[in-house]
Amino acid sequence: MLSPTPRTELRRKRDRQQTDPTSLHAILDEALVCHLGLVDPDGAPLVLPTMHARVADVVYVHGSSGAASLALDREVCLTVTLLDGLVLARSVFNHSANYRSAVVRGRARRVTDPAEQLRALEAIVEHLTPGQWDHAARPDRKESAATAVLALDLAEASVKVRQGPPGDPERVAQGDRRWAGVVPITTVLGEPETCPALPADVAVPEHVRERRRA
Repeated sequence: MLSPTPRTELRRKRDRQQTDPTSLHAILDEALVCHLGLVDPDGAPLVLPTMHARVADVVYVHGSSGAASLALDREVCLTVTLLDGLVLARSVFNHSANYRSAVVRGRARRVTDPAEQLRALEAIVEHLTPGQWDHAARPDRKESAATAVLALDLAEASVKVRQGPPGDPERVAQGDRRWAGVVPITTVLGEPETCPALPADVAVPEHVRERRRA
């Protein structure tokens, strides 16, 4: 169970909070992009969009080793939101969205062990497109040195979910016949586009085609 803390317990719409860790894992595993919030060295707030991957109860993110904001262990807030639908109600006040969101707070650790860094980068690549780690060239020493990886434990996290129809059904009983409902939103991968620098006879790898079908 996820144990809410004063920093992660919902203060509004508490019925939408979920405490099953599998819900947290599922959201992190489905999302392709997360946002990492922190305070930069100048004391200003900063939010970075980046790729991530979960390995057991740790989520890894990566960036440039030259970025001062990623240079040290620091308190961060990582968020992920999956938008599942637009909820159009009879009244503007009751418009909403169906979504699944996760917020993870804690002290991010800069990964310095080369073996762990490599495992984290593999996890991120495989999270995006399974099979690509074995297909592409591995990072060399220079590329690894140019890449910063942060590890964030999932111990302090919250999950919030909203699903279902509009929340003003009483208006129908009052005679309101304006249309209301949900417009679903899905993420669809398109047809792979081969790099124009490649010869025409280079085929799209099967694992890339399989990723689109999945």
